Amino acid sequence: MSRPEWIYLASQSPRRRQLLAQIGLRHELLLPDAEEDAEALEASRAGEAPEDYVQRVTGAKLEAARLRWQRRGLPAAPILCADTTVVLGDQMLGKPADDAEAAQMLQRLSGRSHRVLTAVALLESPHPAFAARCVLQASTVRFAAVDTDEIVRYVASGESQGKAGAYAIQSQAAAWIEHLEGSYSGVMGLPLHETAQLLRGIGWQL
Repeated sequence: MSRPEWIYLASQSPRRRQLLAQIGLRHELLLPDAEEDAEALEASRAGEAPEDYVQRVTGAKLEAARLRWQRRGLPAAPILCADTTVVLGDQMLGKPADDAEAAQMLQRLSGRSHRVLTAVALLESPHPAFAARCVLQASTVRFAAVDTDEIVRYVASGESQGKAGAYAIQSQAAAWIEHLEGSYSGVMGLPLHETAQLLRGIGWQL
């Protein structure tokens, strides 16, 4: 049987779709069913290091996607998953629950450096004989001091919701970034260099 010319992306993030399209990779979405509690997979555990957390959650998302593929009887193709978290000091800043929490997160990030961790996992085939390949990418981002009024306007735009750390690097928040060390696409949610390396590892030509 010939290899498919596309992969499954098990992510609801439009940014990850955009990044895959940027490198010319065809993909189909493999999203949770209505009865699945996808948010529960992202729950943290007491005392868990951020690096361990983001890799564990990515692995859990990948396994959930594999089972989803199996239930639906879909054609076999590689499955790609990713998860991103923002870390300030030793504390993870996940997706804000509301605008008030988003503003609080951005006030804490103002004038400081933080890390952005993105784990990527790739399953060559959903069949049980195949093992996942995983990679962790870490970037450091330093924000300038941001006025409270700017934060209020940004949160009011709606950009904070659904974003780890309450901001998106490809949005207006880019004007706050004094320095970035690492991967721009990794901060967006899918480090393209590392993702391409994973795909080349299973024989894909990009």
